[in-house]
Amino acid sequence: MITRRGLLKAFGLAALGGLSLGGYAFGYEPMRLRVQRYALTLPRWPDDLSLRMAVLADIHACEPWMTAGRIRGIVAQTNALAADIVVMLGDYAAGHRWVTDWVHSKDWSEALAGLHAPLGVHAILGNHDWWEDRTCQAKGTGPVFGRLALERVGIPVYENDVVKIHKDGRAFWLAGLGDQIALLPGRKWGRRRFQGVDDLPATLAKINDDDPVILLAHEPDIFPSVPERVSLTLCGHTHGGQVRLFGRSPVVPSRYGNRYAYGHIVEPVADEPNALRHMIVSGGLGCSIAPVRFGVPPEIVLVELGAGQARLGSRAV
Repeated sequence: MITRRGLLKAFGLAALGGLSLGGYAFGYEPMRLRVQRYALTLPRWPDDLSLRMAVLADIHACEPWMTAGRIRGIVAQTNALAADIVVMLGDYAAGHRWVTDWVHSKDWSEALAGLHAPLGVHAILGNHDWWEDRTCQAKGTGPVFGRLALERVGIPVYENDVVKIHKDGRAFWLAGLGDQIALLPGRKWGRRRFQGVDDLPATLAKINDDDPVILLAHEPDIFPSVPERVSLTLCGHTHGGQVRLFGRSPVVPSRYGNRYAYGHIVEPVADEPNALRHMIVSGGLGCSIAPVRFGVPPEIVLVELGAGQARLGSRAV
């Protein structure tokens, strides 16, 4: 029989456990950092073209969670990975209001200017980079202040654009997609629903040879439309759901739910069941909606492409 004292004790332990979990999810895990490693052999990637990519997503600069100083620390740890190329997948602006202060675009972009790699640092934008720029929301067009800030420090930003990159006598294309939910709905802007500034067909049409393609897209929802022509798609946006238990997240900001929440995803191309598409969705670095993470700590993604690769795990840094 459960006594009154036993019941109160159980409630007390439950409350203590809840406080401990809350403290971990709010105060500890959002401040962790790990390197999540993937080593892949891709159908449309040459065996003799080795590439080591560092991927940063969803920084969400703000005080006290993602200060300019913390970004500089992430930059230093990224540089220490000695990647051939660094790509950034958008959402540099804060994604929630649980802040003590804002980090100006001048400050977070100057912190990111410390990134370096032999094949350069390349960026796309995310939805929050558009949503935070009210002038561009009213006009319905960019460039947003986040893009201007990155370009001022010498980091190129791709919106429906491509660049050809050469390494060891071989070449590949880097394609950057415009954001898929860039423009907010609202009567004052005359929009009934979210609108994107993305144009995948026009972006891929700029590729004029058969060299392999890596696609950068902030939101993973574009993946069903990506053709076999693209060797690898890299995305952020979901943060892995921010809360992840037993490989699933209760809430994922994607119309596909957990299907595209996190990790290395392989799917057949529509009407071509023998052709496979590959995508990696980063768990990101910052937080959106609320500064909470549980089961999906902030991460730098390191992707290695070339012959004989197999998926690797992660390690804390």
